Amino acid sequence: MTSPHPERDLVLTYAPAAGRPALAALLALDDALAQLLQTTREPALGQIRLAWWRERLADLDVKPPPAEPVLRGIADHVVSQGVSGASLAPIVDGWEVLLEEALDADALRRFGEGRGHLFVAAGSSSMGAGTDPLAEAGQGWALADLARHLGTVGDAEIARDLARPLLQAATTRRWSGRGRALGAIAHLALRDLDLPAGTPAPIGSPGRLLRLIWFRLSGR
Repeated sequence: MTSPHPERDLVLTYAPAAGRPALAALLALDDALAQLLQTTREPALGQIRLAWWRERLADLDVKPPPAEPVLRGIADHVVSQGVSGASLAPIVDGWEVLLEEALDADALRRFGEGRGHLFVAAGSSSMGAGTDPLAEAGQGWALADLARHLGTVGDAEIARDLARPLLQAATTRRWSGRGRALGAIAHLALRDLDLPAGTPAPIGSPGRLLRLIWFRLSGR
């Protein structure tokens, strides 16, 4: 069966073996929250469903995980690495911003800061060094990805304008060997900013693959 995330699968191989499951678990959490928002039409219901995730993540610090695959992955591979479940709440908070009526620049910035915390959490799971620009890369990635899925052109442009300086700052730095999976995601996100609205990323194109290979070798 063909993987739905071939570039993600490749990038995960850039992570140290000990940290790879943690990054995969965090990305699975992000996928679950994105799916929740896509299948929720009523903001009040969305807030209730997100509150459930926030509470269950905090519970991982004091009790075994429920029979839910994503939470089990977080418990087994993230919390076990010393990252508390409660500290992942900003990721949920970021997604909750999308339930607000107006997605102005302030709201989009808060979304990026919250969802982008995924990179900081991954860095705490032996996935980065102190010199890696995790916050900038995570926020830029979150906003660039959102821009490709926003239906309003104006909102998408604001998200791109916020993402670009963050990703440029993150991709001009040399990344540590441990953080290169996250740095590679940031490089792909920067390339995606230049795609026309609604255009799917040319996954697997020679240019993208060569850029990933060079980054893996050089960290830049």
